Amino acid sequence: MNRFLIVVFLLFGATAAKAQIHEIGVFLGGANYIGEIGGNSHISPRDPAAGILYKWNRSPRHSWRFSLMHGRVSADDADSKAPARKLRDLKFENDITELSAGLEFNFFDFNLHESEPKITPFVYTGLSYAFYKGLFFVGDEPRSDSSHGTLAIPMLLGIKGRLLPHLVVAVESGARFTLADDIDGSNPTNDNLAPMRFGNLNSKDWYVFTGITLTYTFGNKPCYCAE
Repeated sequence: MNRFLIVVFLLFGATAAKAQIHEIGVFLGGANYIGEIGGNSHISPRDPAAGILYKWNRSPRHSWRFSLMHGRVSADDADSKAPARKLRDLKFENDITELSAGLEFNFFDFNLHESEPKITPFVYTGLSYAFYKGLFFVGDEPRSDSSHGTLAIPMLLGIKGRLLPHLVVAVESGARFTLADDIDGSNPTNDNLAPMRFGNLNSKDWYVFTGITLTYTFGNKPCYCAE
């Protein structure tokens, strides 16, 4: 097994040494939540979010993307148009830290070693893991029982372009479908708190990061030809 791992590492290193272009940068923007509390807007960043990301461009059309994001999500029934939610009058806030890895696909060729201006829409998906506080309500007060984690599927759409020879700027918005339903406190996982559950218990929580990324590109001119 150790020999196998060494061979895999050496092959990976040899592939990386062929100098596919890399990107490293930051994300700045906002976050919002979609679930049992507050309004129903899907893209409505109301709380700050930030992160760092790395991309390994394997061709002009696709990149492997890795990111670490952190944001706050909150909601208030007073912002809802539903009379029942307004009457319930609950609100909460929660912090989410997300690790994500996946594939970014460009609709047009995005070869950053060519001299002409480059711009393309893109999509991203993969797998994320989010850390958050598990919430529940006592009366109208949200409380936390412990730190929780959940898998999530990111679905992101954006547009990016080269700002300077080594700088790429993008505007993006990505919804995350989670496997959790206690980010908002509506469905605590602890069975002892079952009487405090409310809302649609078959519907999971979502959160959305929307903002701008700025990445710095580096690496020698790659060969995208088949090997």
